[in-house]
Amino acid sequence: MKTERNTCDVVVLGAGIAGLAAACRATDEGLSVVLVEKSDAVGGSSAMSGGFFAFSGTDEQCEKGVEDSAELFLADMLAVGQNANDESLLRAYLDEQAEVYAWLKSRGVVFRALELSSGQSVPRSHLSDIKDVLTMLADQFVAAGGLLLVDSRATRLVQDAERVTGVHIESPSGPQTLTATSGVVVATGGFSRSAELLKIFAPEQLAAIPYGGRANTGDGLTMAWMLGAGLADMSYVSATYGSHPDTTEAFHELLTAYYLGAIIVNSDGRRFVDESQSYKTLGMACLAQPNGLGFEVFDSVVRAKSHPGVPLNDIGMLEDLGHVFRADTLTDLAELAGIDAAALEQTVERYNTAVRGLGDDEFQRNGLCNGVGELLPIVAPPFYAYPAKALMTSTYCGLTIRPDGRVLRVDGSAIDGLYAIGEVTGGFHGAAYMTGTSLGKGAVFGSIVAKTLRNARE
Repeated sequence: MKTERNTCDVVVLGAGIAGLAAACRATDEGLSVVLVEKSDAVGGSSAMSGGFFAFSGTDEQCEKGVEDSAELFLADMLAVGQNANDESLLRAYLDEQAEVYAWLKSRGVVFRALELSSGQSVPRSHLSDIKDVLTMLADQFVAAGGLLLVDSRATRLVQDAERVTGVHIESPSGPQTLTATSGVVVATGGFSRSAELLKIFAPEQLAAIPYGGRANTGDGLTMAWMLGAGLADMSYVSATYGSHPDTTEAFHELLTAYYLGAIIVNSDGRRFVDESQSYKTLGMACLAQPNGLGFEVFDSVVRAKSHPGVPLNDIGMLEDLGHVFRADTLTDLAELAGIDAAALEQTVERYNTAVRGLGDDEFQRNGLCNGVGELLPIVAPPFYAYPAKALMTSTYCGLTIRPDGRVLRVDGSAIDGLYAIGEVTGGFHGAAYMTGTSLGKGAVFGSIVAKTLRNARE
């Protein structure tokens, strides 16, 4: 396969998991592909994620005795999304997931842990070494004859008689126009780094800790929007709860001890939410608290559930960073963490009473995660507190698409030659997010759009 520098079958914008999957699968289909990345390296927000892919019916689930199904997976996604999801997109994911799971493993991806997390009624978060996955896919794409352009920013889509035929880019060698004879795939991620777009769609989220790829400023979304593309899920933008106030871009620091049995209190020592909900929902609730801060409070029983090396659940690693307070009594813990001590003791006692079945939980919590798992009293010293804020990792909303990846106008008609996948799209998640469905969605719809482009060329 030969790719001319300025003319090819397909141009893919963005080299996160969605763009890399699309580029690799398109080359598998015999298409010539140019992959354009705004940053100086591949990865984007995908490289800053925890590395979880959500799949059902896998070997890892079978080995652990986990009973899952596409029907249960669908029910969970609709529930966490509060039925605001586009069910046709969810069904497209479910129809393709088994093939994509097998394809990733054939490419050398290893899933080293299986976890239960946000929005799931059974464990289906498959942990990968995501940076290695991204590098491996990029290397394989180039080895297969694909052209990767880094430090190259797409600035405007090119149309000919309402068909998208290419894209203008700014590259180290100057302005270029890339012509795509089959189509342009927008995989540029969200807009967690765009204060301007957050001000338009979710101004309250500006109070969250900024995160996500530095290049995630909404370029792809705005370019397609200029052509009349529709938008979905813009009102559901929410940061993720669980990151220390001193979190940096160096690594993905996020603790979900509340899914292991912790409660969340504010600095006044009061709970303010059902902790078993999606961490996106928890993020919205946390932003409304004093200083946007919530403390994950737990005891030695929960501490013993720490999973070394597993993002979201590695309490020991956070202790080593000095980010976790520890004390033998709740009073001493409160004083260390800056929480109202008397109120914290009352809150824990009220919670423990409800867990023992002697009263009602004030927020109707009935499980550890998504209603699953038996609640635990907080009674066994030492006690711990992890101060955490909401982290604006991703926006999970954007362009409206068909299940085959074609971008739709506001009136529901397709924009010929334009496709979108990954975080830049809306409609899939709805009101909230299940762990692993972002990376999973990127890989799955990357595969789907590659097949769509192959069929269109035929």
